[in-house]
Amino acid sequence: MTMDLSLTVNDQAIALSVDPVRRLSDVLRNELALTATKVGCDAGDCGACTVLIDGKTACACLTPIAQLNGARIETIEGFNGNGSDEPLNALQESFLAFGAAQCGICTPGMLMTAKALLDDNPAPCREEVEDALGGVLCRCTGYSKIIDAVMNVAVPRDVPNHPAIGHNVGAAIRHLDGRGKVTGALQYGADQRPATSSEIEPLSARVIRSPFHHAQFTIGDTDAFIAAYPGVVCVLDASDVPGKNCFGVIPPFADQPVLAENETRFRGEAIAMVVGDDAAVRGFPEEAFPVTWTELPHALTPVEAQSESAPRLFENRPGNILIKGRVERGDVTEALEEATHTVSVRTSTPFIEHAYIEPEAGYAEIRDGKVVVFGCTQAPHMDREELESILGLSDGEVRVMPSACGGAFGSKLDLSFQPYVALAAMTTKRAVRIVYSRIESMRSTTKRHPSDLDLTLGTDAAGTITGFDFQGIFNTGAYASWGPTVANRVPVHASGPYFIPAYRAEAVAVHTHTMPAGAFRGFGVPQAAIAQEAAFDEIAEKVGIDRLAFRIKNALRNGQPTGTGQVFEKSVGIVECLEALKPAWDDALARANEYNRAANGSHFRKGVGIAACWYGCGNTSLPNPSTILIGIKRNGSIVLHQGATDIGQGSNTVIAQIAADALGVSVHDLAIVGPDTAVTPDCGKTSASRQTYVTGSAALKSGRALREKILRLANVGEAADLSTAPGTLILHDADNEISIDLTTLPEDERGYVLFAEETYDPPTKPLDENGQGIPYAVYGYGAQIVELTVDIGLGTIKVDHVTSAHDVGRAINPLLIEGQIEGGIAQGIGLALMEDYIPGVSENLHDYLIPTIGDMPTFTHNIVEVTDEEGPYGAKGLGEHVLIPTAPAIVNAIRHATGAKVYDLPATPDKVLAALKKVVRDG
Repeated sequence: MTMDLSLTVNDQAIALSVDPVRRLSDVLRNELALTATKVGCDAGDCGACTVLIDGKTACACLTPIAQLNGARIETIEGFNGNGSDEPLNALQESFLAFGAAQCGICTPGMLMTAKALLDDNPAPCREEVEDALGGVLCRCTGYSKIIDAVMNVAVPRDVPNHPAIGHNVGAAIRHLDGRGKVTGALQYGADQRPATSSEIEPLSARVIRSPFHHAQFTIGDTDAFIAAYPGVVCVLDASDVPGKNCFGVIPPFADQPVLAENETRFRGEAIAMVVGDDAAVRGFPEEAFPVTWTELPHALTPVEAQSESAPRLFENRPGNILIKGRVERGDVTEALEEATHTVSVRTSTPFIEHAYIEPEAGYAEIRDGKVVVFGCTQAPHMDREELESILGLSDGEVRVMPSACGGAFGSKLDLSFQPYVALAAMTTKRAVRIVYSRIESMRSTTKRHPSDLDLTLGTDAAGTITGFDFQGIFNTGAYASWGPTVANRVPVHASGPYFIPAYRAEAVAVHTHTMPAGAFRGFGVPQAAIAQEAAFDEIAEKVGIDRLAFRIKNALRNGQPTGTGQVFEKSVGIVECLEALKPAWDDALARANEYNRAANGSHFRKGVGIAACWYGCGNTSLPNPSTILIGIKRNGSIVLHQGATDIGQGSNTVIAQIAADALGVSVHDLAIVGPDTAVTPDCGKTSASRQTYVTGSAALKSGRALREKILRLANVGEAADLSTAPGTLILHDADNEISIDLTTLPEDERGYVLFAEETYDPPTKPLDENGQGIPYAVYGYGAQIVELTVDIGLGTIKVDHVTSAHDVGRAINPLLIEGQIEGGIAQGIGLALMEDYIPGVSENLHDYLIPTIGDMPTFTHNIVEVTDEEGPYGAKGLGEHVLIPTAPAIVNAIRHATGAKVYDLPATPDKVLAALKKVVRDG
């Protein structure tokens, strides 16, 4: 059944004949090719699909097209700037100037909502902006920059977007890829479609998944199923996988089937795939697929999984233990026995969902004899290697072309949709597309590891730490994913950035019948920091010393060994971070104490908490190389092959800034070729806070190497200025000008007449059986103060203000640094106060809560620069560091406000009230 409709879309009259129950979002994207309207949930929870209908905001995913006959629709494509030379409007410019668009997936919804607000109220206050934009979720920015951009749209921010040559590093320039984010032109996994023809239309794929935590299954008559649903082309199961039917990010632990063979180990595990026309694939009910299930006993927690009666997930992993990690230095038992003061704490955290606004999506096709995969990922070269193994293909027979990535935070390191579209395209010889629903994404992809931690800490009478004993159990889920990394990274980091002479930390990753736990911004370190920083607060109180002073007293300094025995003679920046916070700490305590003294029966109490962090940049004691290529063409264009995937953190911009200064040109002189396994060298995965440091170092080496070639060719000195003109390189050396005619130089197969390709791999050493060695060449450091309000009647908590101090070594781009800090803090607030993923329960963004714009504090930032000679221009990584201190600082602020210890997160109102009752009960 169809219905004839007339509407106006972005001032153009549109006539349609469509099914009247189709959603507006579907029609915009699939009929009108207006893909800037994003679909993040299809349930009205995320607001990414917000458009204007007759001037009012509406969720396009909730609006039936039948309601819109005669309506006027506005989408972001109707904004300025959609032509490459067309100027942006003031709101778009403001979003770029304030760094309000990071990954960019929520940006169209934010812009449309902001437009509606500004049309009614050209000068809104902060509260009015928060109220208007409260229905649009962002997982990257922390919202503050978005609020600033909307509030200040009438007062354009002066951003030095064209720094002088040699001064690209340190300039707060806008995201170089920002224009596509604010115009909606940037293509994400669900936006781009394979080329079509009248003879061969692309197919769609739908994965059949287990409804049980643990089950055996038998697939029935698929021929009859295909016959019953015209348009279905084939059904693929494990027997159709031509190569290795397993994948995993760490090869020795690759254990997850692409399609399970007869047993599933978690709810959401894939058993088969239906491929066919889009309508047919989407149209059949789940229960129509011919499969018989036998539910089996399951274990969902490490305690259950380690019991004698628990079913074994893998016969070769006794006790359902995947791996153990350990770092030990000094005599911990003796140190704790002789300590003047000791405390013991126990903390726990649940599964945490990444909740990026872009669900997994992409397509595969056969092109020039290769399987080409397009879609969202954090690790294109790693994807290519895994896909070639799964498909039984040789090196180079798979090409991965990443789309823009609408948030990731670690989960898009693991394969998700890629094997399914690649296998289907290889089988059918046709292009195949898949777009995960929000429920499918949350049900089947990795989560932050749940943790159960025990820590005992000892000091002498003066408050100097003498002993530290940490035991951590992490729920790694049904398959390994990044469990080995968590088990090995946590013991290295559990001390925090402090000097501890007798130190023992052990971590174990335990299999359960839950979705795999993987990478999530910190690889287990945020969980460990909660226990460590809570213990520091408690023992500082026992000693009778100010909590900040205790941390400064025990902070790691140059020349002191870490828990792994590594000694840095310079670049340890934690003391500088803590001391930078001293004025804010004193002021915050004074404000809170004064407020609480004057409470007079009020239900509100103010608290102040502090926590610190450190984080090793890159892989733990493993090779970790990145390679960068820079070339010059005959026409004078300079091309940077930048293969590091930008997931919103700004690697497209930061690495270009580093390369530009190394070469001696403006960052805007570089044409950037983004990640593509066929044309960009391997820059490694975007994880472990490694891209600025590792890939940035490769960019520095490549830029310098190319500059050296040019200077030798021109026979000029190192101080020569470099510029380009069509077909010409121009060098100024003292009073001389030397021109190089590029058109006379021979080209290589890529069209370059001059190029440099260099690799950087951090110098690390393996850890021995006691965890002694050099796990990382560079650490970043930081600390945060949280000021919050507790309603002791309701148990609710509002984070009011966060003051941060993060040592970034060298601030390559301060604007992007602030955005990373605020986004990390937002995720830390979620970890501390609300986020709790329960398999089978919270599988959507309605039941699973993440911070909204109304949950955000105000911010004060201190960017600390203690340079590290190993990093490019002294830079250190940042991305994961900024999340680590937030939750422990919140936990400590709750205790400061009320005396309540809420160590089993999230600190939901029921837990806060129970802890408050315990305080009263215990006196």
